[in-house]
Amino acid sequence: MTPAPEKKQDRRPPYQHAADELRRDIKQGRFKPGEQMPSVRELQERFGVANMTARSALNVLRDEGLIYTIHGRGSFVADVADHTGEFTIDYNAPAWYLAKKGKGEPDEEVEEGEPDNESAGSSLIELLASLRDEIRALSAEHQELRREVDALKKAQQPPPSWPPQS
Repeated sequence: MTPAPEKKQDRRPPYQHAADELRRDIKQGRFKPGEQMPSVRELQERFGVANMTARSALNVLRDEGLIYTIHGRGSFVADVADHTGEFTIDYNAPAWYLAKKGKGEPDEEVEEGEPDNESAGSSLIELLASLRDEIRALSAEHQELRREVDALKKAQQPPPSWPPQS
C-alpha cells in the first residue's frame, strides 16, 4: 500500500491566499455590490490566520478597488462592474457644462455635444470619485438600517409559546 500523496505547499503568503479566495468570491458573485464583507474575526476563523493577516487581505482588495471600508461599520463590496477599480462609464460632459466651467479662463469654442476633455476630465473624475464615495457610504447605511429593521421585526414577534395555552 502506497501512502497518499501530500498536498503541495502553498508558497503564497497567508494574506495573499486569503485575498485571492475573497477576490474569487466577489468575482463569482458570492458577495454582491454593496454587501458587507465578513468581519476580520470571521476571516480569521475562515482562513486560520491572525488578525493582522486578515486585515492585510482586506487591504489588498481595497487597494484593487474591489472593496471599500467605512470606519466603524466594516468593509463592503464595491459596485464597480469590471472590478478594476476604474469607472466603467464613458462620460462626456454636455457642452453647456463645459462652457460654464470655462468662464474666467481663455475659452476655446466648444461645439454642441463636443466635450472639452482637457479642462473637464480631471474635475469630472474628482466629482465621480466623490459621488462614488457618497454612494458607498449611503449603501453601507442602508445595509445597517435593514439589519436594524430586521432586528426590530424579530423583537416584535411573540415568543413561540404565545399566547399561553390553558
